[in-house]
Amino acid sequence: MAEQKSVDPKLLELLRCPVAVHYTDKGEDPGQLELVKDSWLVSADSGYKYPIRDGIPVMLVEEGARWKDTPVEDLPVPPPAAE
Repeated sequence: MAEQKSVDPKLLELLRCPVAVHYTDKGEDPGQLELVKDSWLVSADSGYKYPIRDGIPVMLVEEGARWKDTPVEDLPVPPPAAE
C-alpha cells in the first residue's frame, strides 16, 4: 500500500470549507477545517468532508457533499479515487 502524503500545516491554516466560508452566523472565521485520520478535512460548520489524495486536499463542493452524511469514524483511509 502506498504511503499517504501529508498536507503542509501552513496550507491547512489557510484552507476553509468553500460552503461554510459564506455562513454569516458562524463567527468571524467560518469554514475552518480539522484534519481527521491524516486523510480528510472536516468542516464542523457545514459537515462537509474533503478527501486528501496524494497530499492534495480535494476542496470541490461536490466532493465534500458526497461524504457529508458519512460519520467520521467510517471515512475510508486512504480516500477512494474520484468517481
